[in-house]
Amino acid sequence: MRFRFSFSVLLLGAALLAGYAPAARAHGLAFVLNSAGASISVVDMSKGAEIRRIPVLREPHHLALSPDGRDLLVGDTVGNEMLFLDPASGAVRQRLPVADPYQIGFSPDGKWLTVTGLARNQVDVYDAKTMSLAKRFPLASMPSHLAYSPDSATVYVSLQGTDRLAAIDLSRMAIVWNVPVGKTPAGVMWHNGRVLVADMGANTVEIVDPADGHIERRLVIGRGAHQLFLSPDRMLIYVNARVDGTTTALDAKTLEIKRVYPIPGGPDCIDFAPDGKLWITQRWASKVAVLDPVSGAHAEVAVGRSPHGIFLNARAE
Repeated sequence: MRFRFSFSVLLLGAALLAGYAPAARAHGLAFVLNSAGASISVVDMSKGAEIRRIPVLREPHHLALSPDGRDLLVGDTVGNEMLFLDPASGAVRQRLPVADPYQIGFSPDGKWLTVTGLARNQVDVYDAKTMSLAKRFPLASMPSHLAYSPDSATVYVSLQGTDRLAAIDLSRMAIVWNVPVGKTPAGVMWHNGRVLVADMGANTVEIVDPADGHIERRLVIGRGAHQLFLSPDRMLIYVNARVDGTTTALDAKTLEIKRVYPIPGGPDCIDFAPDGKLWITQRWASKVAVLDPVSGAHAEVAVGRSPHGIFLNARAE
């Protein structure tokens, strides 16, 4: 019996004998939304360098991974368009007209997609499977960030222009309360039965009772407290303060400050890499900081103008 070997088979065998396979070439991609650059930077995570840019119409700010993991949705708020990207390659699969998609987020049960319209003073709730509009809520003014209750029954939306927080019942499609909180509220998070709200116009985070919206206590963080992120192990909450240029780590159980990291250039959004590092967009520096939370040191990656939302896919080619 005679055997035929192709050159590619020989190369594969050599690779396996050397202790690695072609799959080891996967390096991971970071997607960074350049809100003032009308583009999405694609960054090679292993090299810490931008490799290309995806053009958009006008002004991308936030993104969300679909519940099935198939699509990365990017809201182009001024362009009134939602882009559907392949999270493994960045290929644009679909462009869909959507009114003012500023902040976007899927409900935990995957049923709803809520879209805040910062410029149009509206909050839209879509059927996540069909992308049909279920309900539009006029809300004054400047609906900004959002968070869901774990049972997907309620979505909470900060209103930057009126210093308020609104709660929307998704079963009744009704606003159940709309109350004053801190100055220029931005980031919102559900945590341990309470709603946390970062006050961009102050230096505090409000702890809010989700039943009626009353403030139970305030945490002093830093000027320009903007957005909150729970660590993958659920042990820490990171709060970015854009004016002070800091990222503060809170104990997730006690909400006590554990450590403050200096991150210049207006730290904004965070995503977490598998190696434990934090990728933090520096809104005013056109960079992304890659923070080692153990040593406190950070490297910087140059991207486009006014980087905002960020998503990491460590398994992408």
